[in-house]
Amino acid sequence: MSIDIDQYKVRKEPYYEAVGHEIEMYEAAYNARMPMMLKGPTGCGKSRFVEYMAWKLGRPLITVACNEDMTASDLVGRFLLDKEGTKWQDGPLTTAARIGAICYLDEVVEARQDTTVVIHPLTDHRRTLPLDKKGELIEAHEDFQLVISYNPGYQSLMKDLKQSTKQRFGALDFDYPEADKETGIVNRESGVDKDTAAKLVQIAHRARNLKGHGLDEGISTRLLVYAGQLISKGIDPVAACTMTMVTPLTDDPDMRDTLNAAVQTFFG
Repeated sequence: MSIDIDQYKVRKEPYYEAVGHEIEMYEAAYNARMPMMLKGPTGCGKSRFVEYMAWKLGRPLITVACNEDMTASDLVGRFLLDKEGTKWQDGPLTTAARIGAICYLDEVVEARQDTTVVIHPLTDHRRTLPLDKKGELIEAHEDFQLVISYNPGYQSLMKDLKQSTKQRFGALDFDYPEADKETGIVNRESGVDKDTAAKLVQIAHRARNLKGHGLDEGISTRLLVYAGQLISKGIDPVAACTMTMVTPLTDDPDMRDTLNAAVQTFFG
């Protein structure tokens, strides 16, 4: 069965603003077909970076949003019943290995550990994927690469990668950009003016200082873009910030008051 590779291509260049040497480092890793791990907080640009690199390298990209109900069969494939009997359907990991795509497992720690074990043979010298139910051993295409991401801020004994998994990957650390660069990103992505973008970034910096002191996570660059988009559509800045930067982040009344006070400081 032939697979239409073009459906997985990133056709339009995604906007990505480099904050260091991550582009060059990733290119070198891809040239070595090194499995890669992207570590960083929610909404800091990890997924956008993978999309950009797939576009830059001209490789198809298959993304899997991991969750706690995901089974190994969801990744590798399963037999399905139809009117003609049973037929095998490849999962996203298997498809990527066959066609030489970049397979991106987003928030991989959300998946069960017995599920993530299936990636091990693809992340060492073997570069193979055994399909036990089908009795087939796939040798990964020479262009295949596996990329995973997760947020170290959510690590716990129950939700962390095993060392036997971690030590199969090279890793890049991601974080929110410096203020000037983040202002430029918000300005470009949301269409809001630079002065307003700078105010949104300053609010975010105040919120990020509260991480671990009432907030599990700070305001992400993604949420700043959401706020800017609403403001650029004519929504009052305070209302826009409340909707995108306060309400989604916490239900604690005192913490909401603190965040609202920061919003009022810049937009009140």
